[in-house]
Amino acid sequence: MLRLNMFLLLFAVLCALGAVTAQHKARKLFQAVEAEQERARQLEVEYDQLQLELSTWATHPRIEKIAREKLKMVLPAPAPHVYLQGKVR
Repeated sequence: MLRLNMFLLLFAVLCALGAVTAQHKARKLFQAVEAEQERARQLEVEYDQLQLELSTWATHPRIEKIAREKLKMVLPAPAPHVYLQGKVR
């Protein structure tokens, strides 16, 4: 009977240690998930800021200014108009 009691006590201690270990592991994993969710939120905010910055950089007046100043581009002179007379089909 003493052996059975000792075996049951050992089994109960091992089960308790297993439960504590599992709970600790679950808490660690939960902390990791929360940290990754926070990182995802930060990346989303950064992405939104970059999208706004990109839309600002790609405006027509800014591109035209860069074309004129840095690339020395100018509008071509208007070509003379040539009118043809004839039948329209």
